This record gives sequence, structure tokens and C-alpha cells, in this order.
Amino acid sequence: MTQKPQTALLVLEDGTTLWGKRIGAAGETFGELVFNTSMTGYQEVLTDPSYCGQIVVMTYPEIGIYGVNPDDVESERIQVAGYVVHRAVRQPFNYRATLSFTDYLEQAGIVAIEGVDTRMLTRHLRTHGAMRGAISTVDLDPAHLLERVRQSPQMLGLNLAEKVSPVGDTPVLHPQSPPAPRFHVALIDTGRKENIARELMRRGCAVTLLPYNADLKMVLSLNPDGVFVCNGPGDPDPLRETIEIIRGVLERGIPLAGICLGHQLLGLAIGGTRYKMRFGHRGINHPVRDFRSGRILITTQNHGFAVDPTSLGIAWEPLDTAFVPSRPEVLNQRSTQHATRNTVTMAELLPQEPLIGESPLGFGKVEITHLSLNDGTVEGMRLLDLPAFSVQYHPEAAPGPHDAKSFFEEFIALMESK
Repeated sequence: MTQKPQTALLVLEDGTTLWGKRIGAAGETFGELVFNTSMTGYQEVLTDPSYCGQIVVMTYPEIGIYGVNPDDVESERIQVAGYVVHRAVRQPFNYRATLSFTDYLEQAGIVAIEGVDTRMLTRHLRTHGAMRGAISTVDLDPAHLLERVRQSPQMLGLNLAEKVSPVGDTPVLHPQSPPAPRFHVALIDTGRKENIARELMRRGCAVTLLPYNADLKMVLSLNPDGVFVCNGPGDPDPLRETIEIIRGVLERGIPLAGICLGHQLLGLAIGGTRYKMRFGHRGINHPVRDFRSGRILITTQNHGFAVDPTSLGIAWEPLDTAFVPSRPEVLNQRSTQHATRNTVTMAELLPQEPLIGESPLGFGKVEITHLSLNDGTVEGMRLLDLPAFSVQYHPEAAPGPHDAKSFFEEFIALMESK
């Protein structure tokens, strides 16, 4: 006799209540509800440390069809706080599968829900913004669960890197590093995706992993050819130790690159500020304009915070209703015309001249190299007086398109030039 699926309850902090069926483990979980637009790559999403503390809603209606396998993970365990799908596929249909999607969730103790209207939920989060929520199979009183959701931590100001960064005060050489490397890279691990290290090692780099709160002395003791600040979860603002590492590296002229959270941390290190986006960017189909090459890149993204361009003296205003410029006086006539955005596209609003500002802390000129074609979010920047650059998207693309792989070649070239 087939056991009847267990009822599960999803509650958002604004009082939205959705009933569904449990997949994965019984229990309850709390986190920030966000949505991901990827059609594939659910195993990489599940194991991406950047999703620590978040309940992920998959917009594609059917998840699990090709199962899971040990080769497609991005970290040693599932990292999401919870998972929401419209329909879970229990029988995998792929020769590489070693486990079903639902068994994978259950064995990892992940609370998840299926049978909810994920299209409606996605539209709700787009309209009202990412918000706290909970999935429960034990507390099925909507009013009581809502009260507990509103008592849970907010993402703004939350240090989640400490939950996914390596523990200890000893640098660790990545076990797959080449025996005769071209370069030695110190990777500040704020919650890395494994494919970032793999892309560096494929290009002949030995990679040494350090915790997010390592001190500068530890980094310099490695005598690295370059420093890499990777992706990770949560708000970049509380990561003061990482910010100090970046400043020390910049002061010594060591080549530095950053991805996602690393990009935001570079912005903070040179005196910029960050803002929390309304619902963020999460998926594998985000278009980005590269102003140096003129190309449009289709990119993988996963972030809920972004760099405020006005904080770096750059007159540019993203099309995000959550964006409030920290220095509104720097906005020029053209950028303030975003009020007419209902009659134009982002492509029509893109600047014709380079967007160049200056570090408030004396690290020289900074140029915006990439912008989102969806909403004008800063997607890349480069210091013009120091060997440092960063991107907001994920050029390691796991999963996702390979348009942005040249990022790693640029980092190699930067180390070669030094």
C-alpha cells in the first residue's frame, strides 16, 4: 500500500499561505524565499553555498527528471535552507543518475514542498520582493507559523559566510592542485563553488584555500601570485575581515579578482556601498553587456545584493525600485530619466560613454565594465590604477552558459603581467 503524502505548509512573512505535499525530510525550516529561473542544474543550485539561509523556489515546473550524481555537486553537501517545486520527479531518467532527486533531499535532511503554484509565487516575490518564509510539516497552524517567521533573522546584516567558510587558521592546498603550477592563487573562501577552483586549476594554478576571516599576514605568508575572492551567501557588509584583506592586497599591488560576493566585497573595500535588491538575480539566462568587447554575455547569476555605483562617484542608476543612491548628487540628467523606463528598454538606456568613478579611499579610478541588460545592475568593474577586477555574475557557470569563461583568462593575464 502506497503511503499517503504528508501535508506541508509554506508561509511567507506577508501572510501568504500555500499548502502542498512534503518531499524530502519531515520537519520545518526558515529562510529568505527567493526564486531561480533555471530549467536545469538543480543539483548545482542545491549545493551552491551562496544559497545558505535561503528557501529556493524553482520556476521551472518539473524538477528531478535526471536525478542526481556525485560529480555535479558544487560543495560537500546541500546548502539551501529549503526547496519549493511545482512537481517533483521521483524516478530519475538519466544513465548518470545514482540517486533520485527526492531521496537526495530526504537523505540530506532537507525540508521541501511540492504541489504549490510556483508561477504565482514567483510573480508574488517579483512584485513584493524576496522575504522571509518557512516550510513545515509539523507546525500546520498558519497563524502560529507566521508569527515564528516574523521572528526569524532578516538577510540584511546577516553574516552567513561564517557558516560555509573553512574553519581553522591554517591555509589548505586544494588536493587537485597541479604538481608543477604556473601560478599560486590564494582563494579567500567565503563559500566557494567548487567549479571556481577547478577553472583555476585547469589553467595551471595551484589553489590554496583560506577562511573568510583570515588575517592579511596569513595571506601574505603564501607569497601568492594572485588573490581570488569567491562567491558566498548573505550580506557582504558584516565581512570586515575579508574587506581588510582586500585592502591590504590592493595596497601591495598583488593581482586580485572577485566573483559575486567577492565583487561586492571589492566595492566595499575601495569605499563603495552595497544595497539589497528587491528580489535579486538567480538563474542561468541573465544577459550582461560587456563594454570592453561590446558583446552581450548570457550569464549565470545568484545574488541579492549589489554595488551602488553612486557610492563610487559614478552617475548611473539601476532600474530596481529597492535602489536608493547613497550619493544622489552624482546622478546626471540622463540617469535620472529612469522614471520614463516604462517607455524604453534597458538597452536604450545604456551609456554611450565609459562609466568611470574614483575610490573614496584613495585606491584610484574605477570603471564599470559590465551592466545587466535586465535592470542595469553593476555586473563588473575594474580598478584602473591597480591590478584588480571583479564580476557580479558567475563565469564558472555551474550550471549555465560558457559565454564568460574569458574571465579566468583575464586573471591569468593579470598575474602574468605582474
